[in-house]
Amino acid sequence: MGRKFVRVALGGVRDEAEIRGHRRTYVGALPGRIVRAIKEAGSMNPVVLLDEIDKVGSDFRGDPAAALLEVLDPAQNHTFRDHYLEVELDLSDVVFLATANVLEAIPEALLDRMELVRLDGYTEDEKVVIARDHLLPRQLERAGLEKDEVTLEESALRKLAGEYTREAGVRNLERSVARLLRKVAAQHELGDRELPFTVTDADLRGLIGRPHHVPESAQDPAERRTAVPGVATGLAVTGAGGDVLFVEASLADPETGASGLTLTGQLGDVMKESAQIALSFLRSHGAELELPVGDLKDRGVHVHFPAGAVPKDGPSAGITLTTALASLLSGRLVRTDVAMTGEVSLTGRVLPIGGVKQKLLAAHRAGITTVVIPQRNEADLDDVPAEVLEKLDVHPVTDVRQVLEIALAPATARAEERIPAAA
Repeated sequence: MGRKFVRVALGGVRDEAEIRGHRRTYVGALPGRIVRAIKEAGSMNPVVLLDEIDKVGSDFRGDPAAALLEVLDPAQNHTFRDHYLEVELDLSDVVFLATANVLEAIPEALLDRMELVRLDGYTEDEKVVIARDHLLPRQLERAGLEKDEVTLEESALRKLAGEYTREAGVRNLERSVARLLRKVAAQHELGDRELPFTVTDADLRGLIGRPHHVPESAQDPAERRTAVPGVATGLAVTGAGGDVLFVEASLADPETGASGLTLTGQLGDVMKESAQIALSFLRSHGAELELPVGDLKDRGVHVHFPAGAVPKDGPSAGITLTTALASLLSGRLVRTDVAMTGEVSLTGRVLPIGGVKQKLLAAHRAGITTVVIPQRNEADLDDVPAEVLEKLDVHPVTDVRQVLEIALAPATARAEERIPAAA
């Protein structure tokens, strides 16, 4: 842009005077950070980066977020008054960029004054390119190695990105590359390793240990979790991007089990309601779907979301819950290559959800080939990389009956595993 650039760190700022400045009657009074940034830039039209705007707090000294309202409002900031200067300062030519990790932490009024740009996590291919072109040269220099002394094959970088780290960005990937190079450099100094050396994916375990995130697709199909009725594969968004989420349902024995619905897995209120809606839908449409819903009268239903220690919330597991319960009642398996996401209504309509791009990237990473999404989310497919979409069979649906047709395997698939009806 050809402008001066200044970074203003807002993490941990709790004093309104940090933004507006102190009155000159105070000892050690200073202008606010905005005025100091302009002074530092030596220009009235710099680019000012307000870093970590979601980390701004408030206490008895005022609310800095409230002071930022005028700074970021293009209709007001041409007459911004700093308490130290006490003259009107024109900020209308300044380009403000703000960064945040958590959108919910930013006050609604402040968010209204900003244009929101969401940056999704990197795909595995993008991580490999970033590691090869940027992270590896930097870490080679830090490890005291020459450029041609250690090379990493693309398969090794891909394994580092896919199995050793699971994140939206590349920080842990860079740490893994650094550990790898330090180990090679140490072995060379001790006389155990000749250079130049090429690291393959087979060398990784010996250098930095075993991988922590083995993809679902690497497991034997017979051991997949959906190998029994009542288990369905859903998609979720976490702090590290998208992830595959399993839903497990079981029916209690009529003689020993209690009735009602039990939910476990640290679920929030919205997710608990989704489970109740899914159960109510199946109860009211059992005859139409040819499911033995009469069993539910005397037998308790238990729904569990592994991992039990991770808090989960949101409505997007609605169709996954419905599919798991329908699989349980019918005895039909859920197809192992199908994952789904969508909110379900009491009449069986599939409603839109968020995070479609991250969820589809997670499905692709886990080896899923068929994904079910709400039809009203079809426009979000434009954000998904073309190379990922080519490998996925995406089904936009409007009704949960369509989901069951796609997801449930034929009734003859595992007839011996049908759940016996109550006597």
